[in-house]
Amino acid sequence: MGDTRRNYAALSAFLFCFFFAQAMTMSLLSIWLTRGLGLNGVEAGTVFSANFIGAMCAQPLYGYLSDRMGLRRVVPAAIALLVVLSGLFFSFVYAPLLRWNIVIGAVIGGIYLGVTFIAGSYALESYVDRVGRKYGFEYSRVRLWGSLGFASAAMFSGELYNIDPGINFVLASVAGIVLLPILAAARVERDAGEQLLADRLTPRDSAVLFTQPKFWGFMVLILGVTNLYLVYDQQFPFYFSSLFPTPEAGNAMFGYLNSAQIFVEAGGMFLAPFLVRRIGATRGLMIATAIMILRIAASGLAIGPATISACKMMHAIELPILAVSLFRYIAYHFEARHAATVYMVGVSFGHSLGLAILSPLAGIGYDRLGFQNTYFLIAAMALVFWTVSWFALSPTPRETGRASSATEPPTVAPLDPSGGADVRPLGSAAR
Repeated sequence: MGDTRRNYAALSAFLFCFFFAQAMTMSLLSIWLTRGLGLNGVEAGTVFSANFIGAMCAQPLYGYLSDRMGLRRVVPAAIALLVVLSGLFFSFVYAPLLRWNIVIGAVIGGIYLGVTFIAGSYALESYVDRVGRKYGFEYSRVRLWGSLGFASAAMFSGELYNIDPGINFVLASVAGIVLLPILAAARVERDAGEQLLADRLTPRDSAVLFTQPKFWGFMVLILGVTNLYLVYDQQFPFYFSSLFPTPEAGNAMFGYLNSAQIFVEAGGMFLAPFLVRRIGATRGLMIATAIMILRIAASGLAIGPATISACKMMHAIELPILAVSLFRYIAYHFEARHAATVYMVGVSFGHSLGLAILSPLAGIGYDRLGFQNTYFLIAAMALVFWTVSWFALSPTPRETGRASSATEPPTVAPLDPSGGADVRPLGSAAR
């Protein structure tokens, strides 16, 4: 119990500081690009596309390294060092390059932001899930502290941006410096047998995933609904602020509302496991993505600050259900030694691939059709993929804790009293 509490506290603090830095650098990125640097919709879409291409290149490597490193802290330490550089990068590298040459700036920025804050966040979440399964605490109970970190930054990021965006970037670097001693405080013991399996993992072993129908069924939802939702969300702050009397008022209100939304989201992270266990991970995925589609369509109907703010708050309901359902779906349907690869390639790489393609198209839509009509089009496309996902996803049983027999389909292992659970099919631990 001593190591469990120590590791829970250390990883919670680590995610708090990382997501604080992410909020300081990424939450107002679309506003910084368009109003701060003067980019138009297509140019901003190109920058976002480059970010996700950079992440896309890093994600398969992150997945394989995470599975190969097992419980070693190599990947989290590398990400922490990159976060430390964020203040210098944004102010003295990224902004000058984007003003000088949009293509070169987008490429360099895409490499740094993709590796650090986009792919990096997925890699950290996968590591937390792996440690949580060993020490008996729920991934979402740690992730909620990440939400609180993001909310703490978002609470005043809009006001600081109105003073000087450089302040936000410096605070991100300060948070990065704190990450290193926090990670050193964790005490994660590596099981010799599990580490031996991880050390023997080869790229060919990981590539077997691409031959599994379950993997591609899972990708229908990821490549379709969640990708389209992220395309909608990435330039949402700009649209949000445009519905206020002045851009400055919109920026400040977005920061306040983003903070409130994420505090609610943190509470949802605590409660979501209870819901997902009772309905099963597959139903959880379908409910979360249905809320996504509803938010996209509702944003197109929004007519002022009150209605667009209500749309923003819907994210606090959807995200906790989605996050918990993703990890429990992966844990049930795929081998534990491939968990990071499935998450990094299936979810993270899948997002980056789709966003790299869709971001410039969305930018064209915003410039030519307007935000509202583009939102309606995105919602309609997402609804098609959501319908197909009902048939493409594999069923996941409710987590009742009932033992299975040799003639019954696999059930889920009993829940640990401490709040953690091993949701792999019974018997898979011996693989």
